[in-house]
Amino acid sequence: MQVITKGESGGAQTQVLALCQALAPRVRFVAVIGGPSPRSVLGDELQALGIAVCPLPQLGNSLSPLRVLAAVRALLRLLRAHRPAILHAHSAAAGVVARIAGRITNTPVIYTVHGFGFKPEAPLLQRLVAWLAESTLAPLTSHMICVSEHERQLATRLPIAPDRLTVITNAVADTPERAQPDHQPMRIVMVARLARPKRPDLLLQALALLRDRLGREVPASLIGDGPDLAAYRALTQQLGLKEVTFTGDVSDVSHRLAMHEVFILLSDHEGLPVSIIEAMRSGLAIVASDLPGTRELLTHGTDGLLVSNDPDSLVDALQSLAATPDLRVSLGKAARQRYEDRFTPAPMARAVGTLYGQIIHHESARDLAR
Repeated sequence: MQVITKGESGGAQTQVLALCQALAPRVRFVAVIGGPSPRSVLGDELQALGIAVCPLPQLGNSLSPLRVLAAVRALLRLLRAHRPAILHAHSAAAGVVARIAGRITNTPVIYTVHGFGFKPEAPLLQRLVAWLAESTLAPLTSHMICVSEHERQLATRLPIAPDRLTVITNAVADTPERAQPDHQPMRIVMVARLARPKRPDLLLQALALLRDRLGREVPASLIGDGPDLAAYRALTQQLGLKEVTFTGDVSDVSHRLAMHEVFILLSDHEGLPVSIIEAMRSGLAIVASDLPGTRELLTHGTDGLLVSNDPDSLVDALQSLAATPDLRVSLGKAARQRYEDRFTPAPMARAVGTLYGQIIHHESARDLAR
């Protein structure tokens, strides 16, 4: 049983879909998706694969005791109805609810950490709440999957044995769409949920600076939705930008990426961002915040450009890319090759499938010993 906090477009959701697609011949899945709506982007995609989807409206980002209790009770009903061999949770709130329900029903729980909330870059209150939750629930975790080595290093600070930690990097399925980074005029795209820790505001400020330097505006698309959409629309108007498009959530990200030349991802902190892997797959020239998670994906100057989180650093990188189509091509080719070498779904699915087998074998051996 896969359990995830929300079914909207996003990195964790992409991983659940890729995992279910890759392991469908070997594993029978049931998906539990939180959020207020009984339908979601992820739910529709999973149902198209023939996977049963169970809405869990009690599950959301809130970790208030009453909301958690309601979500645990609802998940317990689903566990007793479907009796899965393993509960596999994705994202923080789902990880809390699944581990409590797993302990009550004696169901082993695998928890995939797509990014710890107690990173040093996160706000203090968020770090404290996330640390308390993760420390309390770590002993209830049968196995923890970290999507990057940086996340694994953070996990070693929790009360969980090292042999119950595994790094399995994110992956995305290949598609036929390819970008042409040397196309003129250069167009920019960012794919992100419009809320912290993502920083579209830095991109918008850099676009205004770039317009002033070049004497023309470089078109940009911001793909994604979120609670800060209205604020970013207002900032766009305030900066006088006319060539910025907000698309909201879309179902054809790979097609839209291929219509651009440069991909941007700016964040205060990251796990191992799936949107960058999607851009690598498309062969785009990539500019991203210089963070531990992004450094595990990109090498500065080889298959991407890593910048500090300020508009001046970003505009310097964008101006260089605008003036040098050959640089965009070389970065895009190298990024595509790195995707082919490391971030296709087969190795990820094999690793997770092996882990499923190990957990089931361990549980069977423990039952026989009783």
